[in-house]
Amino acid sequence: MNNTPKFLIPFAFVAIIILVIIFKSSVTIESGKAGVLYKRFGGGVDLESTYGEGFHVIAPWNSMFIYEIRQQELSEKMSVLSSNGLEIKLDATAWFLPQFENLPRLHQEKGENYIDRIIKPAMRSATRSVVGRYTPEQIYSSKRDAIQEEIFEETGKILSDQYLKLNEVLVRDVTLPPTIKEAIERKLRQEQEALEYEFRLEKARKEADRQKIDAEGKATANRILSASLTDKILKEKGIEATLKLSQSANSKVVVVGSGKDGLPLILGN
Repeated sequence: MNNTPKFLIPFAFVAIIILVIIFKSSVTIESGKAGVLYKRFGGGVDLESTYGEGFHVIAPWNSMFIYEIRQQELSEKMSVLSSNGLEIKLDATAWFLPQFENLPRLHQEKGENYIDRIIKPAMRSATRSVVGRYTPEQIYSSKRDAIQEEIFEETGKILSDQYLKLNEVLVRDVTLPPTIKEAIERKLRQEQEALEYEFRLEKARKEADRQKIDAEGKATANRILSASLTDKILKEKGIEATLKLSQSANSKVVVVGSGKDGLPLILGN
């Protein structure tokens, strides 16, 4: 026999309904996320408010759509054509995040799968457009940073009015057909060897010029010295040297006028 008072049954039923309503009316938004409220009987998406982190109470007949608003990463492997029609495989990564204040409009116009609808097509289109301006050699060697920057700018233009913020585009890997890669590497080695050879030639030319200038300087100095050494100057220098020798303490015999050109002749130990 059931001893439960009959008046408690309605109260239990009401309590259950209240708990269900409370459960359906409460939403907790975690860190790094934000919510968009959909009002079933109030005009659809609430375009005026974006709901931040924390606990929120909403009407049980409404719905809250949660979005990641931290920076996200999208990696794409693409096959694109260079300016001369050769296929190039490129691995690129985009860093992006939704604009917090425009999250309701993003939800209304683009939907929860906005990455597939907007970002992937924009990135692929920009990459094909940019890579199509360059040859495989430029992509492989000197223009990689420029290509990365141009893809970022082109993708940013496409996403500028899509309620998204593009932070960066990184080109992580470029793969060329093996024959093209080998030809480019061979050409680069040849260019490096040519530059090295030209450097050695230039160095040798500079050294030859230096030696020539040095030799010309010495020849000029000798000519000037020879022109300045007249007979009178030589005799005078000889007399000065004789006087200095005659004043030394060593034993010697000075014969005046007996040397060449009438210079004194000194005989000693």
